[in-house]
Amino acid sequence: MSSAGIRDLLRSVAPRGGPSLVVAPTPLQPLHRLRTELGDRGPRLWIKRDDLTGLALGGNKARKLRYLVADARAAGADTLVTVGAAQSNHARQTAAAAAAAGLDAVLVLRVPPGASAAYRASGNVLLDRLFGARLVLVDETPDDPHPERAAADAVVAELTARGRRPYLIPSGGSTAVGALGYVEAFAEIAEAEPAFDAIVLATGSGGTQAGLLAGAALADGAARIEAVAVSPDADELGADVERLAVETLALLGAQTTPPAVRIDAGFVGPGYGVVTDAGIEAIGLFARTEGIVLDPVYTGKAAAALIDGIRSGRFDADDDVLFLHTGGAPALFAHEPTLTAAFTS
Repeated sequence: MSSAGIRDLLRSVAPRGGPSLVVAPTPLQPLHRLRTELGDRGPRLWIKRDDLTGLALGGNKARKLRYLVADARAAGADTLVTVGAAQSNHARQTAAAAAAAGLDAVLVLRVPPGASAAYRASGNVLLDRLFGARLVLVDETPDDPHPERAAADAVVAELTARGRRPYLIPSGGSTAVGALGYVEAFAEIAEAEPAFDAIVLATGSGGTQAGLLAGAALADGAARIEAVAVSPDADELGADVERLAVETLALLGAQTTPPAVRIDAGFVGPGYGVVTDAGIEAIGLFARTEGIVLDPVYTGKAAAALIDGIRSGRFDADDDVLFLHTGGAPALFAHEPTLTAAFTS
C-alpha cells in the first residue's frame, strides 16, 4: 500500500475533531558529522525529528494524542486521565493536549524511592503544572512498583461519581487508537528518500514501535524496526508490542500481520529512568556533532545502542539507518546533577 493509501485508510477509521496537535511531517536530516566522528564507518545515518512535533516542546506522544484526544471528544469526555513516571513525557504532552482541546487533565504520576525535591518539581513536572493539570503523586514501593495504576482507577471513579466524564489513557498512550499516530508516521518515512534499511528507536510502553510495525505491514516495508528497551522485562514488552500491532491492524481492517518484533534489551542499565554511561556518551556525541539534544531516559539509551551497533559492525556500510528522535529533553533538567558532573571538565 502506498503512503497515500495508508493516509486514506486512517481517515476512514480514525476519529476526527479538535486541535491537530502535531506539526507534520517532521524534518528528516542526515547525520554527517556524527558519522565522521564515528570514523566514517558503517551506515549512512539519518534522523527523523519527532522531537519537533510542536506540542509542549515536542515529542512522539503528540502523534498518539492527536488520535486519542479526538476519540475522547467523540466519546463526550471532559477530562483526560493518564499515568506515568513523575518525569513522564507522555503526561506532559497529555496536559498540553487537554489544554489545547479545552479539556481538564489529571496526571497520576509514580515517584521512585529516594527522588530528590528537584526531581519531584522540575523538568516535566514543572511543565505539567504550567499546562494546568491536576497532579496526583504516588510513591513507588518494593511491594507496589506501579501504584499509579490503582490510583488512576480511583481518580476515574471519583470523577465519574461527581458527574464528570473521564477518558483514561494508559501509560504512553499505548492503545490501538494511539498507535495510529505511528502508522501515519511510517507513511511519512516510507515516502522519503532514501529507502531505509533500519529504523532505530527507544521503546517504553510499546505504542510507537507497534504503530511503526503496523505501518510497515501495510506498506510492505523492508526497513527493520529495531527498538531499544528503556525498561526491564523486554520479553513481556515484546509480547505487548506484538499484540498492540495486531490490534492496530485490526482497527484499520487490514488483513495482514506485522513484521517480527525486535527489541534490544542491552542498554537499559540498572532500570527505567536510571542514567547510564553509554547514554551520557551518546547525549554528548549528538550534542557536540549535530547540535541535537537527546534525553537520558529514552533517546540517549537508544542512541547508545545505535552507536554500539556502528562500532561493532552490525550495520552494513551500504545501509541507510534512520534514528527516530522521540523527544524528551525536559527530563534533562530532572537529572541535572548527574549530567553536570558528566559534562563539566
